[in-house]
Amino acid sequence: MTQDTSPVEPQDDAEAVVYVVDDDAAVRDSLGYLLESVGLAVVTCAAAGAFMDRYDPNRPGCLVTDVRMPGMSGIDLQAHLRRVAPDLPVIIVTGHGDVPMAVRAMKAGAYDFIEKPYNDQALLDVVQTAVADSRRAAGARAETAEVLSRLSTLTPREREVLDLVADGLSNKGVARHLGISGKTVETHRARVMEKMQAGSLAELLRLLYACGVTGKP
Repeated sequence: MTQDTSPVEPQDDAEAVVYVVDDDAAVRDSLGYLLESVGLAVVTCAAAGAFMDRYDPNRPGCLVTDVRMPGMSGIDLQAHLRRVAPDLPVIIVTGHGDVPMAVRAMKAGAYDFIEKPYNDQALLDVVQTAVADSRRAAGARAETAEVLSRLSTLTPREREVLDLVADGLSNKGVARHLGISGKTVETHRARVMEKMQAGSLAELLRLLYACGVTGKP
């Protein structure tokens, strides 16, 4: 279990990390050991500020935070993360008297809340689901970045052809629209397929739709 005394080391394989933020050292240790018992990497922090110093946006994972803490509360931290790290799942740990507050946090975008005293397995289930969702989101972001990188290698004419193909035009339709020959369209289209690393039109469209590119930008 990593304490908040040194920076998080970068991970080449983007290993997921669960951040635990609680001002009670005993709670931090207990949660840390529980999460590590199922193979999760854990970073514990005593306050919201320490967490923000340690947070690595390049790693998937989630945050488990108490509601009531000195300085920035768990609710305030969750609200802050909505602006700076909207994809990080935030799990609120709350006492019975704080349930209405936790419900408000859920409505404001928190991933889930766990009541004290919590069942260990119930907490692990929520955390592991949040981490899995974070991994999927990270994968989608990485794919989008890769597709956009490939798009940037297209010439202006190749991008025009791509946009028209994505809009459903045939090669003849593209040729008429651009005032060029069908042979030239075929050449541009072949280069587009090569640069986009797509083996078929269906694969090309899937790549475009996955990152929200479905026609002219």
